[in-house]
Amino acid sequence: MLEKKLKELDEKYLKEGASKIDDGDVKIAAENQEQISDKILNSSMLKKYTEIGKLMFGMLQDYRSGTYRNIPWFSIAAITFAFLYILNPFDIVPDFIPGLGYIDDFAIMTITLRFLETDLHSYLDWKLAEGDSEEEEEPEFA
Repeated sequence: MLEKKLKELDEKYLKEGASKIDDGDVKIAAENQEQISDKILNSSMLKKYTEIGKLMFGMLQDYRSGTYRNIPWFSIAAITFAFLYILNPFDIVPDFIPGLGYIDDFAIMTITLRFLETDLHSYLDWKLAEGDSEEEEEPEFA
């Protein structure tokens, strides 16, 4: 029962946060890719999202360049919100709290991925069909 309530609260938080995202926020997330990537790589909790994070950054970059537009705005906003949330060290549970600091970041990423699953699969199919998966530079995590 408690787990279900927490899940509902997290989904509501993501939806509210994503609804406030604009093009300027997307730009900020894209421009801070290295810092966000570093936080994902250096957190034992978030490390499992390394490859998915690369895919999400690729989608964000292709959306911004106009190369890939077959995605709802909410999905772009949710990716942006999740990345900006991870970037912010003073979110709901500040990142500097040992053992707990990344729990909320992990929750936001997990919920975001649940919302994006179909869009990520569609994007990956598009990348493979276009042959871009090997020809273009893949976003890198340091």
